[in-house]
Amino acid sequence: MILVVGGLASGKRSYVKSEYGFSDEQISSSISENFPVLFDLQEIINTDEDSERIFPALLNKRVVICTDIGCGIVPLDPAEREKREAVGRLCIRLAREAERVVRIHCGLPQILKD
Repeated sequence: MILVVGGLASGKRSYVKSEYGFSDEQISSSISENFPVLFDLQEIINTDEDSERIFPALLNKRVVICTDIGCGIVPLDPAEREKREAVGRLCIRLAREAERVVRIHCGLPQILKD
């Protein structure tokens, strides 16, 4: 599994398509096993329980793409803070297991793990 992270609209999807040859039809924001690439991981995680439930399925994806939501102003809403923390902890676990981790900034890839 390859983990691709970066800010909103930083070029993550374009990078995955050009670097690994995936098409739009192979990329989904659903955890469904029919798609090799998961986009917007941060949208399907709200709690650590969500993370535990889908972690094994994520390891079977070819690429997992997640927008970095851990920077910036800490949300006032406790549920939003919990979501932010859960996504961060899940990305740490995924990075440990990933064969490659790539951070995209301004459309430029930075290989964090290879």
